[in-house]
Amino acid sequence: MNFLMSAPCLLGVEGLVSDELKTMGASNVKAENARVFFEGDESILARANIWSRFSERIVIVLARFNAVTFEELFQNVKAIKWSDYIGSNDTFPVKGFSLGSVLHSVPDCQKIIKKAVVESLKEDYNINWFEESGPIHQIQFSIMKDEVTVMLDTSGKGLHKRGYRPVGNDAPIRETLAAAMCSLSRLRHYHTMYDPFCGSGTVLIEGALLANNIAPSAKRNFDSERWGIIDRSVWKNERERAADLVKRDTDFVAFGSDIDPHAIELTDINAKRAGVDNFIRVSNSDIRRFNPTTERGTLVTNPPYGERMLDIKEAEALYGIMGEKFTAKKGWSYGVISPDERFESCFGRKADKRRKLYNGMIKCQYYMYFK
Repeated sequence: MNFLMSAPCLLGVEGLVSDELKTMGASNVKAENARVFFEGDESILARANIWSRFSERIVIVLARFNAVTFEELFQNVKAIKWSDYIGSNDTFPVKGFSLGSVLHSVPDCQKIIKKAVVESLKEDYNINWFEESGPIHQIQFSIMKDEVTVMLDTSGKGLHKRGYRPVGNDAPIRETLAAAMCSLSRLRHYHTMYDPFCGSGTVLIEGALLANNIAPSAKRNFDSERWGIIDRSVWKNERERAADLVKRDTDFVAFGSDIDPHAIELTDINAKRAGVDNFIRVSNSDIRRFNPTTERGTLVTNPPYGERMLDIKEAEALYGIMGEKFTAKKGWSYGVISPDERFESCFGRKADKRRKLYNGMIKCQYYMYFK
């Protein structure tokens, strides 16, 4: 079976998602704002879930159409062949959003879509009641400027939930964003990585996963594994493929530090859960004592800032210290994410490259120094 799919993602990482999907073998890859459309079979569906570092989830796109009345919404949803995906005992909740559209009431749209699905399934299964006791088939919809997209979520929990971080520190960075930062800094398997504000270790762990070509979600499960339409052997084969593609005997090592001793404990725990603790060295240390001894280094970090943990003045003073410590020298690159438009002024140098990214709902810049 061939599917039209979409990979919703954080704003700013659509290009990274497109590139990784092409590498996986997906076809007709097309990026839009905060999502990337692509096509592929059951293996690509499983592979995208297991391998995507930057996507928030993988959904099957069942229909796209314009609707400005509830009748149009109902008829278009009912026309989808739902019994190809949903069994007579399966659970099928509905959720979604509407932006800039005539059909702006989300609860009403949910009810109409649910009713349309039920009516379609009634006709195909010739039954009047669905007890919904089986596997979850989460139906999602988006309505943007009157264009409706109807989808089935194949992932379940968001793909940023890799499974290694059940508890974080006060302001954890999302795993998908941490992976994007490492990728934008061109982290490689022969690099020495640094994060002097490591928190619960997310950036270090995502760096280790990326550098060693370890599939970020190989150890977790997905809702669509329980569906009847994808054979279990597909998932088994894709996990075996992921294990075969892990880089062995790399030179990668990552050094992390943090002023908070509890953060160091969390990094140790999370790195072990992720299976990358052999690549990571952590210490309890203040940024003022940052003094790396290696000739080369790739530094990727998410320092505390005004909207997170420090007030603005404290954060900007910290940026000045970072500017003194992160000196321009051959073989070194620095990547720092911050929402502060005055970062470069406080840091003391203009970035060689900037990239707009979002940390949750906070608009940030990723400042990259490599010259």
